[in-house]
Amino acid sequence: MTRFAKFAWFTLAYNILVILWGVFLRASKSGDGCGQHWLTCQGEVIPSAPELKTIIEFSHRMTTGPAFVLVIVLLVWAFMKFGKGSPVRKAAAFSFLFIITEVLIGAVLVLTGNTAGAQTAERPFLAIGHLINSSVLLASLTMTAWFACPDDRRLTFDGRTRMIALLAVGVLVLLLSGVSGSVAALSSMLFPSETLVEGISKDFAASSDILLRLRVSHPLLAIFTSVYLIFLSGWVRKAADGDGTVSRWSNILSILVLGQLAFGAATFLTLGPIVMQVGHLLLADLVWISFVLMSANYLASDRG
Repeated sequence: MTRFAKFAWFTLAYNILVILWGVFLRASKSGDGCGQHWLTCQGEVIPSAPELKTIIEFSHRMTTGPAFVLVIVLLVWAFMKFGKGSPVRKAAAFSFLFIITEVLIGAVLVLTGNTAGAQTAERPFLAIGHLINSSVLLASLTMTAWFACPDDRRLTFDGRTRMIALLAVGVLVLLLSGVSGSVAALSSMLFPSETLVEGISKDFAASSDILLRLRVSHPLLAIFTSVYLIFLSGWVRKAADGDGTVSRWSNILSILVLGQLAFGAATFLTLGPIVMQVGHLLLADLVWISFVLMSANYLASDRG
């Protein structure tokens, strides 16, 4: 790999870590550690005599700064290294756009007080927007690295209408599953249960908050998404007609999907402790990235 490609993969990996730390921040109810202040923390550049939740929130902000800088460097480097019209330039530009919106969504959450245990009408929509934006950001960073390694990779769409439609459905079900998971995690944080039975009864109680009653949609969507992705990986592998790279990524996707399904079940049965939530999102991100790479390699192959 070129130095640029290595840097692009590193930028992707670092952004995954930032997203995972954000999950820990949300799950630990530390999102209000800096109060309704942004860019400052409790009105200070560096908080004095901070509480634990302030340290967690402030450290998360300190990780987002380098993430933003890394994407800027990636963009500038892409425009310096690659010619006009290069897909690397376009993917890097999308990465820059979505790191900006990622930061802005985080700022809106803080400034409007939609953090920690706050229950507002707009919070679920902000959580959904955050999830979708993070997914697009990771996809853009993945494609930046992929296009750059090796140089001059191109996607071919001609004659692949049926498979492109199936891949588009894959994108849709992955995002829907992620959105339902984001809502389920938010509802579990806002309305915690002491036992599994209590949690299930809340899901079906007419008096429960709408977020709790929507929570049951996540395991159903997750199962449907898992089954669809396993079939899709087989269809893509067959359409690629023995292309080794496509087969490898389709196999990786299937393995990760099965692992995520098992991990999700364990997270549900253990009432979602923080470490399980972080692991669950890590696997979800890896499934998403594997799907993107499988799709990209298929669309770049000579077969299909």
